[in-house]
Amino acid sequence: MPKMKTKSSCKKRFKISAKGKVIAGQAGKRHGMIKRSTKFIRDARGTTALSEPDARIIKSMMPYNR
Repeated sequence: MPKMKTKSSCKKRFKISAKGKVIAGQAGKRHGMIKRSTKFIRDARGTTALSEPDARIIKSMMPYNR
């Protein structure tokens, strides 16, 4: 059986933490930051862990990064 391929888009965008959670950049920060509140901008810094249903999809696309 040949090896499974990792989705290139996923390996660029996501990382698996030591506990198995999927880490991703915070969404909603590409444009339109003028209209966002200061609280939103502050809370949206850095990265966040994906929800369990979303993480399951991403993990299926990254078979060797668990």
